[in-house]
Amino acid sequence: MRGLGLWRSDRGAGSIWVVAFAAVIWVGGVAAMGVGGVRGARHRADAAADLAALAGAGRAVEGAGSACGKARSIALESGASLVRCQVMGQDVLVTVTVEVGAPMGLGELRVVSRARAGPVVRSGVASRHGSLD
Repeated sequence: MRGLGLWRSDRGAGSIWVVAFAAVIWVGGVAAMGVGGVRGARHRADAAADLAALAGAGRAVEGAGSACGKARSIALESGASLVRCQVMGQDVLVTVTVEVGAPMGLGELRVVSRARAGPVVRSGVASRHGSLD
């Protein structure tokens, strides 16, 4: 005997499951792209901060203007924006940001990275409190 009600038939249930599974896969893919984009931006920001600090430290003896100017140009060439540059003696501390767009136009994220560079002494890296071994 055939079922008379709509809920007694399984016809079309497979299509619903396929659509639901495709939606789950799609959401997972979008999330993975978002995470990958942020991780890539984080690595780019770290590299830009390191290079900017090193370039600034190379010019620290010429003054803060020269050191921070060089750090700014290196950060821009690396795809980042220099937010802060501070020269303390021969040490240069920089903060850079990298903008990354969220998937599906959900906005933009700002990744911040900091780095410090200065001279190396015979026993290790120089710091404000002497050398680190």
